[in-house]
Amino acid sequence: MIDADDLIALVQNYNPKANADLIARAYDYGARMHEGQVRHSGEPYFTHPIAVAAILTEQALDDATIVTALLHDTIEDTRSTFSEVEKEFGTEVAELVDGVTKLTNLQLSSVETKQAENFRKLFMAMSKDLRVILVKLADRLHNMRTIRAMKPEKQVQKARETMDIYAPLAGRMGMQWMREELEDLAFRVLNPEARNSIIRRFITLQRETGDVIEQISADMEAELDRAGIDARVLGRAKKPHSIWRKMEAKQIGFSRLSDIYGFRIIVNTDADCYAALGAVHQRWRAVPERFKDYISQPKSNGYRSIHTTVSGRDAKRVEIQIRTREMHEVAESGVAAHWSYRDGVRAENPFAVDPAKWIASLSERLDSAEDHAEFLEHVKMEMYADQVFCFTPKGQVVKLPRGATPLDFAYAIHTRIGDSCVGAKVDGLRVPLWTRIKNGQSVEIMTAEGQRPQATWIDIVATGRAKSAIRRSLREEDRARFIKLGRELARVAFEHIGKKPTEKALKTAAKQLGVDDASELLARIGSAEMTARHVIETLYPGLSRKAGDEIDTARAVVGLNPGQTFRRAACCQPVPGERIVGISYPGKGVMIHGIDCAALVDVEEESDRWVDLHWQEGRHPAAHAVSMDLTIANDSGVLGRICTLIGEQGANISDLVFIDRKPDFYRLIVDVETSDIGHLHAVMLALEADTDVSSLGRHRDLERRP
Repeated sequence: MIDADDLIALVQNYNPKANADLIARAYDYGARMHEGQVRHSGEPYFTHPIAVAAILTEQALDDATIVTALLHDTIEDTRSTFSEVEKEFGTEVAELVDGVTKLTNLQLSSVETKQAENFRKLFMAMSKDLRVILVKLADRLHNMRTIRAMKPEKQVQKARETMDIYAPLAGRMGMQWMREELEDLAFRVLNPEARNSIIRRFITLQRETGDVIEQISADMEAELDRAGIDARVLGRAKKPHSIWRKMEAKQIGFSRLSDIYGFRIIVNTDADCYAALGAVHQRWRAVPERFKDYISQPKSNGYRSIHTTVSGRDAKRVEIQIRTREMHEVAESGVAAHWSYRDGVRAENPFAVDPAKWIASLSERLDSAEDHAEFLEHVKMEMYADQVFCFTPKGQVVKLPRGATPLDFAYAIHTRIGDSCVGAKVDGLRVPLWTRIKNGQSVEIMTAEGQRPQATWIDIVATGRAKSAIRRSLREEDRARFIKLGRELARVAFEHIGKKPTEKALKTAAKQLGVDDASELLARIGSAEMTARHVIETLYPGLSRKAGDEIDTARAVVGLNPGQTFRRAACCQPVPGERIVGISYPGKGVMIHGIDCAALVDVEEESDRWVDLHWQEGRHPAAHAVSMDLTIANDSGVLGRICTLIGEQGANISDLVFIDRKPDFYRLIVDVETSDIGHLHAVMLALEADTDVSSLGRHRDLERRP
C-alpha cells in the first residue's frame, strides 16, 4: 500500500503545483473512515481507494479527481456524510463523491427495463460532471484486477457487467487502453479456456518466429529515418479478448488470423502524419479498404489518427496508427484529457474535447426514445458503434455507425425527411434503401408528400434514432384506428351487462390492469392484446361469482384451542384472505385483528396473549361486515345506483350512516357484508369505477378497539 507521500509524488510528477495538503488530508480522512474494514482478499479496505487514485494519476488528472478517488466509498460505506465531506474538502469534491456513490448504487446488471432506466441515470450523472465516470471506471478497473478474491458467481456477474457496460463506455470516451484491459480481465473470468488457448498460441508463435514486434518496429524506424521523418514507433500484440472477438467475427482459427500486431507511429506535426503514411505505403503493400483518416474526420470524443493496414514480414498483416504526440495523449486519455495537467498547468491540448459538448452530443440521440427498450437499444448502438462518414449533396458531413443505410442517413438529417423517404442516390446512382453506406460516399434522399414509414424499414435501419422514429410513426398511425375499434368493442361489452364504458370506468380498469391510461386500454382492446370481457371481469367480478359449498362462520378460523370462541375486532374488521392474529381476553375469548392493526401496539409486550391464527381455506359466506368511507355526488338517483352496484357484486348493506352533507357531495359510512378480501376488492373496484364516486376507502376506527 503506497503512503500519502508516494501518492503526492505521483501527482507532482505531472503537476508540481498540486495541493499536497489537500491530498494528504483526504488520505488521512479516508484511512480513518475505513479503519477496521477489510476487502474480500483480507487486505485493509483503504488499499482500494488508494489504488483507484493511483490509476487516475496515470491520466494526469486534477486534484479534485484524485481526492474524490480517495474518498469515493466514504459516504456509502462509512459513517461519513455529504455535509462532512463538503465541510472538510469543499463542495466540488463532495458533489463528485456523492455522484460516484449514486453510480455505485445503480444495479446495472439487472433486467432489461431496469437496466435501461439505470442507463438514463448513468448519463444524467455523466452530464453533471464526467469526472464521476472517470473515478467509477478506475474503481471498476481495480476491482476487476483483484476480482479473484470474490465468490465465483459474483465474479461472473461483475465480469458480465464490465463487458456489457463499463468496457464499451470507456471505449466510447476514447480511453481505449482501459477498454482493452477491462475486456481482457472480464474475458479471463467469463471464458478462461479461450483466453489461455490464445496466450499459449502466442507463446508458440513467438518461439517459432522470434520477437516479431521488435523486428517490425526496427524496419519501420529505419524506413521513416530514410524519409527524414522524426518519429517514434510503438508496437504491441493485441489483447487476447480482441483476438478472440476477431476470430468469432470472421469464423476463423488463430493460425489464419493475420492482423494480431498493432503499431503506432508518433510524429511531431500533422504534415508528418501524412508523410509517414506515404513512407509506409511505399515500403509495404497497403491492404484495400483498411484505411481510415480520423485526422480530417475526427471522432466525436476528440480521437484523431490515421489507420492503415499493410502486409509486413512473411505476408503478416500489420495494423498501423499514425498520429502526433498531442493526438496520442487524447487517444490514451480520451475525454479525460480535458482535465489532465502537464508541468503544473492544465494541458492546452487542441484536440481535447469539451466534456459538456461531448456528453450533449452523445445524449442528443437518446432523448427521443419513448420506452425503456428503445433507450437501451440507443445506448448500446451508440456505445459499440464504429463510425462511417458520408456527405450530403451540399458537402456537409454526416456521422453514422458502420452498417448504416440511406434510411439511417435520412433520419439523421431530420425525422420528417426519414418518414417521407421514397428512394436514395449514392454517389449519383439510384440504390435500394437497404444499401450499406461506405466511408466518403455522397448520399441524396428523395422524398414524397404523403409517404409514411413501412414496417419492413425496422429491419433495414441500423441506428437507434431511425428505429425509434419508425416505431413511433407506425404506432401513431395504428393507434387511432385501434382506439376507435376498442371503444366500439368496449361499448358492446359494457351494454351486455347494463353498464356504460365511461371515462372514469375505463380509467379505473386501466389502473387496475397496469395500463397507462384509458386511451392505451382502448388501443390494446382494439389491437386484440386484451379483450373487453377481461376489462368487464376486472371491474365487475361479482357479476360472475358462483355459488358453492360455504364454510360455517363458526369454523372460519384455524388455530383455536377446543372450546375457544372468537370475534372479529371492530377496529380493523379483518376478512378472510387477510393475515390475522388472535389476542385472548379473559372471559371474552379470542379477538381477531388484522396483522397491521394499530391496536396491536397496546398488547405488543404481552406475547402470552397472542394466538397464531389463519383463515380456513375455502369459500366463506358474505357475512363479514366491513365499513367503507364513501364520498358521492349529491345528485338524484346516485345513492340508489351505489346501493345497486354493491348488490350486483353479491354483497349486502347492513348499515349506512351519513357523516357529512354538502350541497354538492355526501360523505357516508357504509357497512357491507363481504365473503373475503377478493370480494371486498371487487365491491370497492365497482364503486371506484362509478363517475359519481369521488373518494373511497376502508373505515378504520381505533375508538372501537377491544
